[in-house]
Amino acid sequence: MIIKTACVRDRVFATRAEANLALFEYLDGFYNPRRIQKRLGYLSPIGYEEKHYANQAATEQVNLKPRQPALTS
Repeated sequence: MIIKTACVRDRVFATRAEANLALFEYLDGFYNPRRIQKRLGYLSPIGYEEKHYANQAATEQVNLKPRQPALTS
């Protein structure tokens, strides 16, 4: 899909600034957070963050196991 089709087709902008704002909102608010990226292991930034925080939560669960009382003689 191209930006023209997704964002600006059939829209009339009063100024260039209005058109630039519409493009920025589309790219920053919708397109970039959802597109897959090779450097993120072919995940979207949103998917990568979800995976990261899920892994972090699982690691914290492992680290929160209760300690065994120390044996004293």
